[in-house]
Amino acid sequence: MKDSKGLRFDFDLPEDDRDFLNSINLSWEAVTEGKVQSIIIYGYRIPKGYNHRVVDVRLRIDRTYPDTQIDMVYFYPDLARNDGRAIKAISNEMFDGKSWQRWSRHRTNKNPWRIGIDNIETHITLVGEWLFQELKKT
Repeated sequence: MKDSKGLRFDFDLPEDDRDFLNSINLSWEAVTEGKVQSIIIYGYRIPKGYNHRVVDVRLRIDRTYPDTQIDMVYFYPDLARNDGRAIKAISNEMFDGKSWQRWSRHRTNKNPWRIGIDNIETHITLVGEWLFQELKKT
């Protein structure tokens, strides 16, 4: 289903996720391709230190979400560090006709997914932390 702006909303999200996504003043979509559901956020600002300052962000949403965690993050176009250092644990994955750069980053035992607390907002906060932490690696 498309809205008046042509954005796709193929699946429903909990109200707190919709409220958060609408509050960040960026276009977003809920896209299903095959059996894969993803949230795509357009125009996400990246911290200085990368080859792009604005990218699209994709989050894969399991069908049992929010009882199942959101894991990893995908960027389009691909990110690289301006200092030339390699970003580890990345690969590419096709979705919605684009090659998305997958960052294999996961929650830990110290930071587990908390059902009823964690959501798209807390995952986006974690994504921001991963971006900053990556720039500190030598």
